[in-house]
Amino acid sequence: MLVLGVESSCDETAAAVVRDGREMLSSVIHSQIGSHMAWGGVVPEIAAREHLVKIEPVVEKALEDANVSAEDLDAVAVTQGPGLIGSLLVGVCYAKAFAYGLGIPIVGVNHIEGHVFSVTLENPPVEFPALALIVSGGHTNIFYIPRLGEYELVSRTRDDAAGEAFDKAAKMLGLGYPGGPIIETLALEGDAKKIRFPTAKISDGRPDMSFSGLKTALARYMRENAILPANGDASQEIKDIAASFQRALIRGLMKSFERLAADRMPQSLIVAGGVACNLALRDAASELAEKLRVPVYFPSKHLSTDNAAMIAAAGHFYLAQGRSAGLDLAADVTLRLQNLRTDALEREAKGNYRR
Repeated sequence: MLVLGVESSCDETAAAVVRDGREMLSSVIHSQIGSHMAWGGVVPEIAAREHLVKIEPVVEKALEDANVSAEDLDAVAVTQGPGLIGSLLVGVCYAKAFAYGLGIPIVGVNHIEGHVFSVTLENPPVEFPALALIVSGGHTNIFYIPRLGEYELVSRTRDDAAGEAFDKAAKMLGLGYPGGPIIETLALEGDAKKIRFPTAKISDGRPDMSFSGLKTALARYMRENAILPANGDASQEIKDIAASFQRALIRGLMKSFERLAADRMPQSLIVAGGVACNLALRDAASELAEKLRVPVYFPSKHLSTDNAAMIAAAGHFYLAQGRSAGLDLAADVTLRLQNLRTDALEREAKGNYRR
């Protein structure tokens, strides 16, 4: 089965062709970083307008790279949510028109579930049950996955996503956008133990995460020590701050991940999403996996950031079960992954899906 994947949930316009859910024939991503850099973050209106311009040439390039024609496709999978409403609408409307014109099925995919499937494209089959840390600029959650298609949300951030915290820290330090890669690079030359930034404690005892206090601690440290933003070459002091901030953020992620792994005893670990590119996070997750004596799966860098191959892979999973969407498929910024099986049955009852 050849599935065209379409992704436009935030600021990447992406399309990919995947065969049988595992063989990636092409994957094309148009990044909008340059368009949003001056603003220090994603501007929703700019993102949606750029998706409108880029989606057709990106899809055409994906078909060309895969050496297939539109008529060769068996189905279309598109990110339905969550994400920015304007961005989602571009992808969903284009995908529905594309599928309708060809007379082939379409299926809507949860963007976060796509990140789970990103590890299935270039790794051996994942052992289940699995514990998945999905960490990006928009999402930071931990899911217990008994098997593909069934998800239990067991931890979440109470405020900022980890990638968002990186971006805001980089802005405070005068390092530019996007913050995660810049802080990671500077951290390699910094002393991560120079500053002891705090890790949040959740008062109700749940294994959740929080990064707002970490940002506040950074702002206070800069103010109390009269540290000015870099705005150019980073000093050793800025590098030490970057390394210490990164260490504290990863410690916050791993604290919850390790606690839940000890409680749930999964057969494998998954770390996916844009922040999964961070080598320090990968090292920490690998150490945990070694301690638990289970495998840990990461997507490649290309598949860590938002992409359409993961959407096609997830779409194939549901299409193989005979599930597809009707032309009333709508973008949903609040689409949940928690209790996905229950949610799917509810959608089918309402007529949004058909078998």
